Amino acid sequence: TTTYNNCSVSLTGIKDTIIADCRKSEVWKILILDAFTTKLLSSCCKMSDLMSEKITIVEDLFKSREPVPEMKAIYFMSPTAKCVDAFIADFKTKPKYKAAYVYFTDYCPDDLFNNMKLYCAKYIRVCKEINMCFMPQEAQVFTFDNPGAFQSIYSPNSQDKKKTLETLADQLVTLCATLDEYPGVRYKKDSNMENAKILAELVDTKLVRHYELDDNSKKKGKTQAQLLIVERGFDPVSPILHELTYQAMAYDLIDIQNDTYKYKGKDGSEKQAVLNEEDMLWVRLRHKHIAEVSDCVFSYLKCVTKKHVIAFSFQITISNLAQMMKKMPSFRKQITEKTVHLQLAEDCMQHYSNNVEKLCKAEQDLAVGSDVEGVKVKDPMRTLLPVLLHPYSTHDKIRAVLLYIFSLSGTTDENLSKLIQHVKIEEEREYILNWKELGVPIITSPSFFSRKPSRRDRSQEQTYNLSRWTPVIKDVMEDAVENKLDTKEWPHQSECPAAWNGSGAVSARQKHKASAQDERRTGSRLIIFVLGGICFSEMRSAYEVTQAVKSCEVIIGSSHILTPTSLLDDIKALSKRPMEILTIDERSNA
Repeated sequence: TTTYNNCSVSLTGIKDTIIADCRKSEVWKILILDAFTTKLLSSCCKMSDLMSEKITIVEDLFKSREPVPEMKAIYFMSPTAKCVDAFIADFKTKPKYKAAYVYFTDYCPDDLFNNMKLYCAKYIRVCKEINMCFMPQEAQVFTFDNPGAFQSIYSPNSQDKKKTLETLADQLVTLCATLDEYPGVRYKKDSNMENAKILAELVDTKLVRHYELDDNSKKKGKTQAQLLIVERGFDPVSPILHELTYQAMAYDLIDIQNDTYKYKGKDGSEKQAVLNEEDMLWVRLRHKHIAEVSDCVFSYLKCVTKKHVIAFSFQITISNLAQMMKKMPSFRKQITEKTVHLQLAEDCMQHYSNNVEKLCKAEQDLAVGSDVEGVKVKDPMRTLLPVLLHPYSTHDKIRAVLLYIFSLSGTTDENLSKLIQHVKIEEEREYILNWKELGVPIITSPSFFSRKPSRRDRSQEQTYNLSRWTPVIKDVMEDAVENKLDTKEWPHQSECPAAWNGSGAVSARQKHKASAQDERRTGSRLIIFVLGGICFSEMRSAYEVTQAVKSCEVIIGSSHILTPTSLLDDIKALSKRPMEILTIDERSNA
């Protein structure tokens, strides 16, 4: 039995097409990539893997390149006009390469394909579409690497909402096809927002079309999978809270760009580490509470050191460690990997003790609606006020104000004006007001009464006092695998097979015996897509539920991954005119 792994699925797709075609020819080749395929390939391949397949150079499609007319070139690119134009420019007047092997991540529109044929037909040896237009972010997390989708869907000034939803639907079909799944589709019903419903309809229609045109010319029946589509406004709390699990905390408090953590070594030199699936210690630690992380790193260090010390019959001293590190590169690598996490955990704890610890109690009380003893918060303003009076950063105060408003399902215009004055953001009130574009109630009349959705009872679960909140999506995951989702709230766009169920499911926070991943039975799959971005605590929930419910794997994805800062910046930008939000698109292409 095998378990789902995003990276291996992508690598298999690439191996079965690009690499397999490479092997048919003994000639060394050049690989040319766009921004998306560069990220995609680097998430599942190393340069050494490519070298072993006779790929000698990797180049950027949009950068100036020297012609190498005696070599063949592989183009792995997105089927966009920009990419196709760059490709045609390489061959139209004076060919840069001997021949071209073209691989698109997705279906190439006829007009673009015909343009290529018109100018480059005699140079194209292969032209294939390999259905790979999603980014395998982690073993159970995918994104479409498109932060700009947030503005396209939620900005009232958006010019391309319909086109964006169409593209997301195509990408979701690609994901399902790559996983060889034909899922039943459901969406979260919302009286204010239609995006999830529209996307569910598009995906279902496109899935029917895709499997009718299957290469095997057999009509594929529904598989044991369910796809749930939900909007970001469904849970505004989770991406705003200060999280105290390692990955979420690090990305919130430390400036980590492109999964790269930059830090200073003990000697003052600049160092950096990439936080990804290849770092096995990161994979083991990322969902642990920060209180446990340093102890875990120390025990791993002890274990590695002891193993090598026994081999060399040394005593553990700093000078002996230094000698061993010089003599044994593999040992040095292991020690370096582990000390990176000591440093990162230390950085997180520094921020925590400076500010975050005091904030967390108020945030948790507002989010959960009760204090550590389980006593209901009767007056949320009394919980919020100490935060506003303390010299926290403006961003932290905005986050606390939002949690206060979310806890009440909206506040009055007068009360909101007072809060905005308190935080001194009169000129930046969009941070708060623009949540209405996501269907989240911000301003309500005093007589307005909103029924809060009921949550699963987790009172018996063991949690840290400052980590009592559970993302709403985790309730949904558990309800889905137990077949408890209300069909009025989660209508079926298309029926799932009757056999789809996760009977015997237990709450993912209950104590359970962890089994090795490869021993886990691969049964049904639950795929969750959140419109408008996912946060790290929601990603963690997918792993927790999968671990607890052995019969079902949960995969979660979105257009992009959020941090509290990036989400607030996106929210603020919603009221800008299209010309003012160029930076959003630039960020998605960075």
